[in-house]
Amino acid sequence: MQWTITVNEENQYAEVVTRGIADRDGSLGMAKAISMTLSKKRIKKVLIDHRNIGTVSGRTLEVYDRPVEFKEIGVIPGIKIAEIVNPEHKQFFTFLETVCVNRGHMFSIFDDQKSALEWLLQS
Repeated sequence: MQWTITVNEENQYAEVVTRGIADRDGSLGMAKAISMTLSKKRIKKVLIDHRNIGTVSGRTLEVYDRPVEFKEIGVIPGIKIAEIVNPEHKQFFTFLETVCVNRGHMFSIFDDQKSALEWLLQS
């Protein structure tokens, strides 16, 4: 999976646009890059746009363990994550959302950018 990270200084969030195949290694690499950017810029909000993802791969157990892996690679606690996903990938990301929320993360998926930004930029 490839990604680009842009920081919106005015609204204090990072925007990540992904493309390619979303898999475990790509997701963890992206999470580490996001964590480094957030730490460097001292922000705690991120918008991840997965609408250019062609394929999503991952077993249920991998998704279930993802929050633990995030912690192990240094993802800072207390960040707020909004993800925009395509309808065909919604089931996968809904499970990830449930797992993350159950582990105390502020994480929500959306169908469109407007809704995602409204949620993300709320206090």
